[in-house]
Amino acid sequence: MLPLSHKDSRGLGSRIKEKVLSWKRLIFSDKNSRNLFLFLILNLSFAFVELTYGIWTNSLGLISDSFHMFFDCTGLVAGLAASVITKWRANERFSYGYVRAEVLAGFVNGLFLLFIAFFIMSEAVERAIEPPEVKHERLFVVSVLGLLVNLVGVYAFQHGHGHSHGGGHGHSHGDSHGHSHNHGHGHSHDHHDIEIDGSQGGGNSQIMKGVFLHILADTLGSVGVIISAVLMQMFGWMIADPICSMFIAVLIALSVLSLISESVTILMQRQPAALDHVLPQCYNKITQLAGVYSVQEPHFWTLCSDIYVGCLKLEVARTVDPKYVVAHTQMIFQAAGVKQLTVQLDYAPM
Repeated sequence: MLPLSHKDSRGLGSRIKEKVLSWKRLIFSDKNSRNLFLFLILNLSFAFVELTYGIWTNSLGLISDSFHMFFDCTGLVAGLAASVITKWRANERFSYGYVRAEVLAGFVNGLFLLFIAFFIMSEAVERAIEPPEVKHERLFVVSVLGLLVNLVGVYAFQHGHGHSHGGGHGHSHGDSHGHSHNHGHGHSHDHHDIEIDGSQGGGNSQIMKGVFLHILADTLGSVGVIISAVLMQMFGWMIADPICSMFIAVLIALSVLSLISESVTILMQRQPAALDHVLPQCYNKITQLAGVYSVQEPHFWTLCSDIYVGCLKLEVARTVDPKYVVAHTQMIFQAAGVKQLTVQLDYAPM
């Protein structure tokens, strides 16, 4: 039994090593995930420095900022994992691939930030009622160093936040052959799909938005600590520490609401807000096509950032040319930004 277990453990070790190496390759293959990984190491190191100094100086600003940085690391890990997962290939069970991992990462990061804001606010209120003695003279150097670390992050990720980089992969979802089903009510249906290419969308933009907001909130934290340190040094205002913390908590909560709202609307399959005004115009254009009577059961949703998917049913005359109707319908919606459209033709009774 012993040689076998040794062999098994060696096999397990090599499998783990292989897995780690494959993750490393995926992380370093993309600029965003590489920056994320390097900033994670930098952030984690500095969080320990800040926590040690915060306990030494008895500053809520520094302690809350260090906890915020630890939570940031959790957010960065979530973002890093999601940016790797989005690159996994589509399979039979996950026919759209794993691109929605970025929406989940954005939602999780948003919840983390709200929790941080609540934690800072509750501690700040407690300290505002009874301001403690803070060794403010030791705060300044560490908070300036914290600001520099965060500015590195802001510089590294502002490009990723402002512009979406394709983190997705091309996957075909096409059902290229029209197939008709005859139903008891005398209608027949043709289904037509077009292909979707995930590499054309911003596969990482929600991940990067979440990470950018984390770093921006961190930067605000460092600025708050610097301001409170200056006010305590110059005027002896000990209450400046909790007041700055409250201000930071409010800013964090406000900055993260848009990310949570965007993630929730995607997860709830809401019609893409970008298409709200465009879709009615598309329906009008389609009903003007020869032989098309009406548009029925339209459904449109966001797969991941900037990739919209839809399906609809058209009631058409029996004399209509199905290829003409489907081709023009797909052209109309592709021009509106819908990457994949399934068209079902429902032939009206004579």
